This record gives sequence, structure tokens and C-alpha cells, in this order.
Amino acid sequence: MARRKKPEDESTRRVRNLIALDAALIMRRLEARRDEMFVLFSRLRSREPMLTTLATRFTSATFHDLVHLPEKEQAVVHGFHERLDELRWYFTYTEDMPGTVQQTFIVLHRRLEEAYRQLVVALGPPLSPQGAVVVEAEPVRPEPSAPGALTGRPRLPRRG
Repeated sequence: MARRKKPEDESTRRVRNLIALDAALIMRRLEARRDEMFVLFSRLRSREPMLTTLATRFTSATFHDLVHLPEKEQAVVHGFHERLDELRWYFTYTEDMPGTVQQTFIVLHRRLEEAYRQLVVALGPPLSPQGAVVVEAEPVRPEPSAPGALTGRPRLPRRG
């Protein structure tokens, strides 16, 4: 007799989505702030810009929340957060100079990106409340004889 797959409950989908949203936010912040983090670290000697970029809501998740995920997904989530913790630990305690910090970041970030790819494969991408906005359009090129077509600006009437 074939074993029936148990229907996924809503709490499992929600936990998956929250983890995926949190991980995606971390990755977006890292990408958006990567250059500025090191400029600020070099100029201010403050680790705060690097550490706030790595902030996660995952620390508020409990075993009660994560028990809803299958073991394989739990392992992938754990792997992502292990890589994130490596980066956080390094940023917190390094005594390296800014150039070395940036080079080490490149290596650790690559590992985090790979763990993130595995997380997205296992959990799926985060669901947006609005869904994806898709706009279909075709570029329209003005005809060369139209006023302002070559400059992109409208022609002004000549003064008499």
C-alpha cells in the first residue's frame, strides 16, 4: 500500500516563509551595504555597521517553531545560520585591518551565499504579500521627423 503524503499544515508554510524572508533580507542588506560597511569601519573604527547589517529575527525563533520543519530543512536552515554566525563572530572579534577584513568578508560571504542558495532550494523563495509585480511593455522609439526626436526634448516655438 502506497504511503500517503501528509498534507502540509499552515504553520509549516508560515515558518518556512518567515525564515526565507529573514534570510533574503540579510542577503539584500549585505549586498546593498557591502562597500559602505568597510568605509565606515575604516573611518570610524566601528563594527556597528557590519553587525547591524547581519541582524536577524531568527534569534527569536524557538524549537517549538522550528519543529514544524522536516529534518532536512532544519539542517539547511541550521547551515545558513552557522555561516551567518561565522561572519558575525569574525566582525565582532577581529583585530584585522580594514583591507584584510574586506578580503576575509569576501570568502565568508561566498560561503553564506552558497548556504543561502541551499536554503532557497530547500524552503523555496520568500512569498511577498503583494506577489510579484510584472509590467509588460515595448520600447517605443520616436520617429526622426518628430519634433525633439533627436534630443529627447520638445521643440520650443521660435520667437518672432
